[in-house]
Amino acid sequence: MKQKTHSGAKKRMRLTPSGKVKRKQVGMRHLNSHMKSKTKRHLGDVTYVHSANMYQTSRTLVF
Repeated sequence: MKQKTHSGAKKRMRLTPSGKVKRKQVGMRHLNSHMKSKTKRHLGDVTYVHSANMYQTSRTLVF
């Protein structure tokens, strides 16, 4: 059977040239008014997928 990229994963993650996977952090959609500005600022940053989750991530991002 033909392998296909997971359509949800390709919208949420991006593969870098070095082989890491960039992703956005969760927790910024709603209920932000009680958060400190510092917390919201750091949640807005881009982060990388942890090495423990790279196997599952690489299977969803085939191409």
